[in-house]
Amino acid sequence: MGSNNERRLTIWTNAALEPAARARLEAGVAAAGHRLVVSKNASASVLAAGGEDPLLAEADAAFGQPDAAACRALTRLKWIALTSAGYTRYDNEETKDALRARGAVFTNASSVFAEPCAQHALAMMLALSRQLPASLAEQLGERGWKYLEHRAASRLLNGQTILLLSYGAIAKRLVELLAPFGMKIYALRRRVYSEAGVHVIPEEKLSAVLPLADHIVNILPENDDTLGYVNARRLALAKPGAYFYNIGRGPTVDERALIDALESGRLGGAYLDVFATEPLPPSSPLWSAKNCWLTPHTAGGRSDQDHALAELFLHNLGCFSAGNRAAMRDVVVG
Repeated sequence: MGSNNERRLTIWTNAALEPAARARLEAGVAAAGHRLVVSKNASASVLAAGGEDPLLAEADAAFGQPDAAACRALTRLKWIALTSAGYTRYDNEETKDALRARGAVFTNASSVFAEPCAQHALAMMLALSRQLPASLAEQLGERGWKYLEHRAASRLLNGQTILLLSYGAIAKRLVELLAPFGMKIYALRRRVYSEAGVHVIPEEKLSAVLPLADHIVNILPENDDTLGYVNARRLALAKPGAYFYNIGRGPTVDERALIDALESGRLGGAYLDVFATEPLPPSSPLWSAKNCWLTPHTAGGRSDQDHALAELFLHNLGCFSAGNRAAMRDVVVG
């Protein structure tokens, strides 16, 4: 698509931003000379799937979580800007081919959520290594003074080995945060290429690396290739006592196999932020699994989320309107 400088765009959104961020979005869109239409089915959750909305047919661009089938079918729609880093509903060749065929751009919000997710993962790693959850459990439970036990079990991250399952924006930021610890870092990725300080490996090397890792961090997206990727066979290859973390997507892990690995002592502990079923049912055995600690899908949380999403969209809008796609951030297709 050529330059849009002379064209007034209609922008559809179903993102229920907080008032100040909504005002910033509206002002930015108006100042650029474009029109904003708001769906009646707006959602405050960046994870919630958007339903069908006839207003979307009027739009040149969509900001939020538009219906995936409509995104494929509506040829007028030339830019889809998700308010989430994950894009499971759109992560299929049918959708990508449809967008490419009409020269559409597809962006996510990975730059908004990479920092909080990376910090959350680091917090998980430090918490388990320093025995913080176990000490908190004692404070809330028997109030025992397990001085010798917790000191003896405490680990340093320095010089340990970490395996990252997936190597996108979150993993790259986590690598930066881990730099002071001098860890050996492996990262699994489909496309293998040289990366300073990181040993990027293909899937066929995974079985050889799993036994080396003190920490296994799952950041895999959910798609047909990753469902149940962390399974009993792969967990059986883990280094005895290794820690496992999930800030990717719940369905990429066989939760029964994970529980078995924890109960058997194969894994020293797990810290999970995402689950196959969310909200996690009170009846789930993960709540009480041995050495398993949970957060309720909050790794991407940040108090300024809506403002950051609005600013990212407005930056990309300026680039898209000027026909400068190369300067757009978080481009997945386009």
